[in-house]
Amino acid sequence: MMTPMRYVFLALAILISLHYIISFSNEDYGRATSLQKLKSHVIGSQSNVPPYKLPISEDYRTHQNTTSPQGRKANAAIVMLARNSDLNGVISSMKQLEDRFNKKFQYPYVFLNEQPFEDNFIQRVTELTDAKVQFGLIPNDHWVQPAHIDEDKATASRDKMMKDNVIYGGSVPYRNMCRFNSGFFYRHELLKPFQYYWRPDVKFFCDLDYDPFLIMQDQNKMYGFTVSLYEYEATIPTLWQTVKEFIKANPDLISPDNAMQFLSDDGGETYNRCHFWSNFEIGNLDLWRSEAYSKFFDFLDEKGGFYYERWGDAPVHSIGAALFARKDQIHFFNDIGYRHEPFQHCPQGDSHKRGKCWCDSTQNFDYEWYSCLNRYDKMFG
Repeated sequence: MMTPMRYVFLALAILISLHYIISFSNEDYGRATSLQKLKSHVIGSQSNVPPYKLPISEDYRTHQNTTSPQGRKANAAIVMLARNSDLNGVISSMKQLEDRFNKKFQYPYVFLNEQPFEDNFIQRVTELTDAKVQFGLIPNDHWVQPAHIDEDKATASRDKMMKDNVIYGGSVPYRNMCRFNSGFFYRHELLKPFQYYWRPDVKFFCDLDYDPFLIMQDQNKMYGFTVSLYEYEATIPTLWQTVKEFIKANPDLISPDNAMQFLSDDGGETYNRCHFWSNFEIGNLDLWRSEAYSKFFDFLDEKGGFYYERWGDAPVHSIGAALFARKDQIHFFNDIGYRHEPFQHCPQGDSHKRGKCWCDSTQNFDYEWYSCLNRYDKMFG
């Protein structure tokens, strides 16, 4: 007669046997439950080289001449913030993205605007793709200058920036956009079902035969970029002091093995102004929805620097990703060639050939004096 404990051991033996049988018979299950996969999610990569220098697995690539998605997809959307007057630029970016990538993978689009989209905008955009396209109106309180801002102080700041020839220094709509992208776009109703997003307001140079969303998902990445550079100091004079105040008040929210080394050359005392250019970014929305980033944005917003200065969403996102994600969760997509005036990333070597890139590989911003990519690389040295 079997004791209750023997039934427990028998059940465990059956479960373990089933696990190994399914692992060998189902490749996706085996990959998802491997020890290496579980380890990477828990403690991250232990490689001593930048993650982008490791080759992309063939599992992510489509076969030649296919025009349909290969197998699985991530829960992701392509997101564009646009005005009706931006239509020509939107068409250009979207057409290039479709030809280079999305004809094969068919990820949906979400367009957001503080004004209703015109019929002509909707018609021309939807004609470019077979993927689902949604159009959303931004809630007024997510877009306009908040009530706690001292308008006299904000006006004086804008006037000074215009006098000093700071780009967009006198623009309230630009500040509204930066604040919205920093703390509100991921809260929109149309984005709530998704986990990943791609912001592609750029010119694309290369064919992309793999799915970057699956790289983000399978390798537990939180933020992806292609260009990094120094921020214009006149737009963020008190941003870093505000960040230090937040860190001091919330040390438990800062990620272990973070990317502070990318932001600061002295352990966080000063900001070197490096940031990821957010006109191209692929991200995990869970990063922005997290308790840590939510508290961080609310702290910045209360200080008023989006309007008293001209804090941009690029440094805010960059600092947020660097503080609240591990450094190996920030990924450089070195084989995605793109340009946003006046800088461009043009893939090098085999990546240039494989992507059939039409950019001149000698015209590449990666290691120019104003680029911060070398600081990203040094984090893994």
